This record gives sequence, C-alpha cells and structure tokens, in this order.
Amino acid sequence: MALDPNTPLAESFRLTPAQKQALSKLRLASARDLLYHFPVRYQSAGVARAVSELVSGENAIVTGTLTKIEALKTFRRKVPATKAALRDETGTLSVTWLHQPYLATMLREGLQVRLTGKVSSQGGRLAMFNPEIAQIGADMRGSDADSRRNIADEKESIVPLFPVYPESRGVSSRWIFYAVHKLFDQGILALLEDPLPDDLRRRYHLPALDAALRYIHAPKSERHSTAARKRFAFEEVFLIQLARQRERHALDALPSFRIEKTSSDLADFLSRLPFDLTEAQKRAIEAVLRDFESDHAMSRLLEGDVGSGKTAVAAATAYAVVTTHPRKPASAAEPGDARQDFGNLQVAYMAPTEILAKQHFASFIEYFKYCPLSIGLITAGGCKKFPSKTRPDEPTTISRAQLLRWVQSGEIAILIGTHALIQKSVRFRDLAYVIIDEQHRFGTEQRRKLARKEDRVPHLLSMTATPIPRTLALTIYGDLDLTLLDEMPRGRQPVLTEILVAAQRERAYERMRSELALGRQCYVICPRIEEPDPEKELALQAKSVKEEARRLGRDVFPQQKIEVLHGALTPAAREAVMNRFTTGETHILVATSVVEVGVNVPNATVILIEGAERFGLAQLHQLRGRVLRSSDQAYCFALTESRSRAVAERLRALRTAKNGFELAELDLKIRGPGTLAGARQWGLSDVGMEALKNIKMVEAARTEATALIARDPSLSNHPLLAEKVATRKTELHFE
Repeated sequence: MALDPNTPLAESFRLTPAQKQALSKLRLASARDLLYHFPVRYQSAGVARAVSELVSGENAIVTGTLTKIEALKTFRRKVPATKAALRDETGTLSVTWLHQPYLATMLREGLQVRLTGKVSSQGGRLAMFNPEIAQIGADMRGSDADSRRNIADEKESIVPLFPVYPESRGVSSRWIFYAVHKLFDQGILALLEDPLPDDLRRRYHLPALDAALRYIHAPKSERHSTAARKRFAFEEVFLIQLARQRERHALDALPSFRIEKTSSDLADFLSRLPFDLTEAQKRAIEAVLRDFESDHAMSRLLEGDVGSGKTAVAAATAYAVVTTHPRKPASAAEPGDARQDFGNLQVAYMAPTEILAKQHFASFIEYFKYCPLSIGLITAGGCKKFPSKTRPDEPTTISRAQLLRWVQSGEIAILIGTHALIQKSVRFRDLAYVIIDEQHRFGTEQRRKLARKEDRVPHLLSMTATPIPRTLALTIYGDLDLTLLDEMPRGRQPVLTEILVAAQRERAYERMRSELALGRQCYVICPRIEEPDPEKELALQAKSVKEEARRLGRDVFPQQKIEVLHGALTPAAREAVMNRFTTGETHILVATSVVEVGVNVPNATVILIEGAERFGLAQLHQLRGRVLRSSDQAYCFALTESRSRAVAERLRALRTAKNGFELAELDLKIRGPGTLAGARQWGLSDVGMEALKNIKMVEAARTEATALIARDPSLSNHPLLAEKVATRKTELHFE
C-alpha cells in the first residue's frame, strides 16, 4: 500500500491489541499524528567508555559482547525481563531490560552490540537498565520489526540525543522512536507540504517542515532540537492568531450599536455607588465608552483579581447602554432624526453558575434601583423581575413565558442569567451589549445566537478573575482587546496568608475555631476526591475530599455541619450544596478546586488548602480569592507535605507577589507553561505552551497573522493555511 500521511497506523504497522489501545489513548491514529507526536525531552547519549571506566549516575555508550542471556522475573516485583551481561576487554557489565522478556529470544550469545543508557549501581556492581541497543555484528534471530522491534541498525543508532516521548502501557517511547524512523525511511517527509509561507520562514529563520520534523525526532545537537521546537511553537501560535484575527475581521465587517456616552453622562449613576471607583476602574470604563462610539462591535477582555471591581465596571457601562434609545432603521428615519424617543437598548449578563447569576441580579438591583427600568433573571431554577408591581423595592417571581415576552418587547432592559440566555426561546428586541463572566471563549456565533439578528452584533465585554500571563492572553484572546484592573478598592484588607507544614496544621484549626465561633464559615481544599488506590504504585498520595470531611467531622469539628463539593457531583447536587453554604446552613465546605471560580460567600473568612504544592500559584491565588469577599479580615493557610526548598520558595511568592498577574508570570517562569492553571483547557500542545515563555514570538505571530488576514481575509491564496486553521478551530472549540 502506498504511504500517505493520513494512512491509519494499523495499516502501516502490525499492531497488537495492547498497542492499538495505547495508540488510541495517545490519540495517535494516522502516520501524520505520529509525526506530530513530539518528544517531551531528550537524553544525552553520553560518552563512549570502557566497562572499567563507567561511573554510576552518568549516561554512557559502551561496546562489547553479550553473554548469559536469559528471560526471568525480577525477585521482588516479579516483573518479566531479559537479563544479560556485556563483556569487553576491561570487565563485565550487568544489563536488564524490564518488561521485555521477548528480547531473550531475539539476542544470542556472542553478539557484538553497542549499549547506550544510564549507568546504575546494583548491589555494589555497575548495571544498565533498559539501555538502547545497536548491533554491530550479524543479524539477530527471530526479530519482528513491526510489532516488537527494539534494536536499531547502525544508521539509526548514531543519534547524539535520544528523544523521550509521551508513552502509554503497550507503546513505549522506544517503539515510537523506531516507528517514526520507519516512516522517515519510507519517504513520508517528501509527501508533506509546508503550510508556512517561504518568506515568513525566512524572516524568522525557521526551518522547513521536512527539516524541522527530522530535527525534532532525530536531532544531531541541541541547536537542531531548539530550532525545530521554535518552528512548531511559532506555527501553532500563528495558526491560532490567524483564526482569531479572521474572526475579528469578520466581526468588524458587521454593523453594531453606536452608543455615544461620556463619563459625565454616567456621573449621577456613579455618585450613587456605595464606594469610590479606583483609577483602574475609571480607565476601564473610559476604554469601553470609546469602543461604544465605534460602528464596530467591541470585543474586550477585562482581567482583574477577585474583589477588584469588575462588576462595577460592567454595571456602569451597562447604564450607558440602557439609557440610550435605539436608532430607527434608515428607511424609517426622518431627515435629521435617527433616534426613537422611546425604549432602550438592552443588556445581557451571563454568569457561569446559577448562584453567581442570582448574586449579580441582587447587585444590579442595588445599582439600578433608582432608575426607571426593569431587570430580569433567567436560570434553570426559575425567573424573576425587578421591580415588582406590588412591591417596587423588591423583585418578584414570574413565569418564564411572561419574562420572555417582556424581553422580546424590550420592557426588560437588563437580563441576567446562566447559559439559559442563549436558548432559542430567548429573543431580545435591541440587544446591544453582552457581558460574560468567566466565559472566555464566547465567540461571534454565540453573540449572533444571543442577538438573533444577522445585521447588527452586540458589543462584548468578557470578564475574568483568572490570572493569565500576558503571552497566553495575547495568544488565546488574540481577537480581544485587553484591559487590566490592577488596583484593589480602598479599605479592602489583604488576605493574611501563612505557609504551613503538616506539623503546623493545628494553627489553621485554631483560627478556624475562632472564626466559626464568630459565626463565620470556612473552606478546606483537597487535591483529590477519593482516597488513592493502595494497589496503584503511582497514585497521587494526597488528602481526599471525602475522607478529610469524615475526619474533620469526627475528630476536629464535631459540632459543625460539614459538606463536600467536587466535580463528580451532578450540577444539581453542586448547586444544592453551594446554596446551603451560601445561606450559612453549612459551616465548613470541604472541596476540590471546583470552588476556584464563581463562588461568592462573603461570610467565609478562612480557607485551608491541603497539598498546596500540587496547585499552581495562580490557582492558589484563585482559591485564596474565595475569602476576599467582604471587609472582614480573611485568612489563607497553604499547607504542604513537601520539605523541598524549591516548593517552599515557590509558595512563599503567595505572600510577596502584589497581585494574581504577577503570580501567573511567576508560575510560568518557575514551573513552566504546562503547569499553568487550566493550561490544558486552551488546547495548546506542549510545544505551543513553550511559546508562552517568549513574548517576542507571540507578538511576531500576532503581527504576521493580522497583516496576512488584512491582505487575504478568506486565506484563499493560502489554502494550506486555511485547512490548518479549520482543523485547529475544531480542536480548540473556538466557538
């Protein structure tokens, strides 16, 4: 069968059922998938040594004759293995290949081989475990190159850096290495077309696709692997930027709602707020008002720590919208009269949970109770409207059908809700502004669905309290303008944060007892839901929500009501647990990091985070923000089981960093891009995440993508790029 990049691996290789299952788990279906399954790191082949010169702990290359070959099971763990001895003129080295008993049938006494691997010490004698092996003499007997190939020929073995791949039980890193080289030998690289334009590659000194694939899988030096990773990192970010800029270009082609309001128009509304705006909030409001003056739809991301005042910015800008009359269609307008003298433009505010939607509804009632307009709430749990006809100072429960009629007629000026907002039955008359809380990838199509109109697109303000490094924001939100709220309101007390080791846990409990005695509430965060399986050697050894809740209720806080919250609960069960905690019925909530976003309980003043070393800094900051919800002094205890100096230094940053953005950048610097809170949800590969450390690369990719889309919006002159962008769009769920 002719080789093709889309050929299924099952047709290119003879695979065992275990290998098929492992490849499926690794999401490797085709030859192309295998080529883009990049190494996570490289092992140095080491220095050529005689057996007598070997040193434990170093990587080395040693040549000699195999003797004493046998298949066996290890003494303690009964792991099937092949054991042999390698002899040269200076001595003998013990060699073991774990989980590879079949090698005993493939190797023979007297075979001349070269071994490459790490030297260990076993019982006072030097040994090698699972070394790479290359034969020098005659052929081995009975080898099956497709299903069990383990020994390279002379050409393949001369690789100064050995790639180490993500693997799964049934498919080892070594199997992947030889499978990739088999594809190389069959000429697959000649069949691949490079999607990056030649002039772009020349500008940034990026290798061509065929060279980059060879460099990344079989580098002759670190320079090769670095060049290849740079090329693929740039390509991934560039493709995301192309999709984002094309989305922005399409949006800019559609008319929106022109809203001409200034800060002075908002002065009366702002004067009624129970607090003074920070300078950062004022700058954010000004940026939104400037966007409103354009005929194009605003697309802006507002980032700010918990408690920085994002909701107030949303309310003030919403006021500018709902106090603006809709424009008449051009055909109906009299000369010089482009406005109606009745009705208002509408605002939709979408929150991630029903609890948070209700909290925003209550906040907006406080903000707008002096204004002659109606506010609606729509969730799966029911609908409400403010003001009530019988009690003008309170909201009233109404039927869904009645609420939808008032939304469609324009009587409801502001509608707050969960994803129920984008159901087909919800129709607005003049939806001009969409505010999204912690829903980062709410794209053009959702806006259109919400507006139910193809002619005009509402302005969008997306808000997040998730600290995001600037490079990630520029990449993932390439179609959004960014605004930071980097100040906290005056009078807000910072959370007192302590880093504790296990022996100091009682200090946290004492503080919890004091706060509970004052009628406050507490969180306890654990890394796991269930206890680890004792049969699993690599299971995460960390406290679990279920067991910790039982222990706390039995031994520490027997008089308090304790409940658990985690992602395995149904949405309805989570909502019920949070409702009881919000109303104060539950005193201590033991939870996973599911409480990281969208939970607002002002009465909770203590959070104890177990296994803090297992969370990223930005995620710890998010968790700490759960108790930054009132003017009461709040406390955070980050408890670690680790005695590592590096862990202690990283956690110390929780006390020294000025804000969440600084912590996110520190996380990126210290732990690497793959460990950012929620990093995997963005859909970036490991190589793509590496690009986040290079702001110049991200900015260059964004600049190039913007220029290319300006010249060729549909990418009709770049069909390979158009195909790649379409594929990436599906993978990243842009819409």
